[in-house]
Amino acid sequence: MSRVEQLREVVDRLRPSSWLYSTYEHRLIAELDHDQLPQHVAVLADGNRRWARANAPGQPLAVGYRAGADKLKEFVAWCDEVKIPIVTLWVLSTENFSRDREELGPLLQVIEQLVTDLAKSRHWRVHPVGALDLIPAESAEVFRRAEADTRDVDGMMINIAVSYGGRHELRDAFRSLLAQKAKEGMTIGELAETLEIDNIADHLYTAGQPDPDLIIRTSGEQRLSGFLMWQSAHSEFYFCEALWPDFRKVDFIRALRAYNQRERRFGK
Repeated sequence: MSRVEQLREVVDRLRPSSWLYSTYEHRLIAELDHDQLPQHVAVLADGNRRWARANAPGQPLAVGYRAGADKLKEFVAWCDEVKIPIVTLWVLSTENFSRDREELGPLLQVIEQLVTDLAKSRHWRVHPVGALDLIPAESAEVFRRAEADTRDVDGMMINIAVSYGGRHELRDAFRSLLAQKAKEGMTIGELAETLEIDNIADHLYTAGQPDPDLIIRTSGEQRLSGFLMWQSAHSEFYFCEALWPDFRKVDFIRALRAYNQRERRFGK
């Protein structure tokens, strides 16, 4: 085992408040090639319910949701610290609607508070991406208001993927594209003959933004589950065993270091 690996094992057993942990953290940041950092990082913050069951047995699952929301605030600050321009946080999938209403209600409340807090900071722009028509109108209004209130903020863009599903996004993109072309007087046959990839990309929830360079998923799951299906064609992936509330800044820096070390070929 190398000295670096030995140090890593020692650090992984330390509390983030310890001086050795902090020293290791700063060392990792210093070793990053800041000219080769991702411009858009997306995260599947997975494992909040499992964390609640393991760390707060007998307590409502909302305990895990709140811990996860607190970690998302930290994650956003970490991304801002290294000057990543765009971050996408997947906080609620369309598949989550299959959960019991007693669980979904508290989850939506936690997400609403998270988005409200991010907007109130006035540090970042908040942009909801998802099928907002599928969630309660009062919740959708919270997200739209956060976007309106931060539209003039000159800071990092935070996409909040709420009521998001990759298939729903593609469905909505095609609906929007067809409606636009119909309004312009184009027939389906004419559209079929002239349709280009960029025409579809222009109608995605993230239209006008660069695709994510790096996608992080926690809790040991190694799949995308439909997240950013179109946009992730050339993304790099980083999978971490930690449950989301346990995800540390060191884990984030390691993800950036792994990204630094990869040669992106884009199919070449």
